[in-house]
Amino acid sequence: MKYLILIPIYNDRESLKLLVENINTEIKDLEHEISLVAINDASSQQIIDTYPNIEGISSFEIINMKENRGHARCIATGLKYIFEKKEFDFVIPMDGDGEDRPEEIKNFIQLSEQSGEKSIVGERVRRSEGLFFQLCYQFHKFLTLAFTGQSIKFGNFTCLSKSTVKKLLDEKATWNSFSGSLKKVENDLLSTPSIRGKRYFGPSQMSFLNLLKHSLSIISVFRKTVLIRSALFIVFYILLIKSNASIITSLPLVLLLIMIYSISSLALRENVEEFNNSLTNILDIDKIK
Repeated sequence: MKYLILIPIYNDRESLKLLVENINTEIKDLEHEISLVAINDASSQQIIDTYPNIEGISSFEIINMKENRGHARCIATGLKYIFEKKEFDFVIPMDGDGEDRPEEIKNFIQLSEQSGEKSIVGERVRRSEGLFFQLCYQFHKFLTLAFTGQSIKFGNFTCLSKSTVKKLLDEKATWNSFSGSLKKVENDLLSTPSIRGKRYFGPSQMSFLNLLKHSLSIISVFRKTVLIRSALFIVFYILLIKSNASIITSLPLVLLLIMIYSISSLALRENVEEFNNSLTNILDIDKIK
């Protein structure tokens, strides 16, 4: 079978080089055609490097973008490029900094050999960040479940069948949230355990504010459900506090209204026209192999 590994990258040349070498080490004994497509999201630093250890990789391209569009849109553009320009059976999106571990690629491939048309997600069983971030991440999962009814325990590191890629390209929310859109278009996903690794170089780029935006972007995919549940909560909560109304007891309502406003604003990023025309943002393509 043909597998394409999709790697969004921004100003992380050293990590990309090490990741490519580690991927080559992990896949060299696999009897499949495995290629790499890196999406350079208009990095301000040099990305192209020498890649001496890629003998196990069938082909390797770096797609250079004209304008920086952000991580989710980078993946969406990469999926569109691959679907329209490449032959493949599965696509494996993974971060380019080492936090998605190359040694787990074999788990995806082995499971996909029996999965048919089903796609596979890497379900996080352990993370490498500090205690504060992990607590925030658990709150993010709880918030998503409470307001959308969806349990989303995976990120970008997945193994997508061709039919799933087609569904994602037909879903406008993919332009704003990869994991939220995947959960929306596929009800029957297989999963494999995945451990969040440590960045090869430098600190993690996922700050508290980025995590908050990431969480709200996922929730915005299911905004109709969110609005219904929020309305029910507001009615129930007002009845609960009506005899003890105060600024303090009103605070949850204020926070809820701020959240609704935020997800409504993020939902405006679901621009179908931009998504459909995303390949026009390609500046050029460097064929490494």
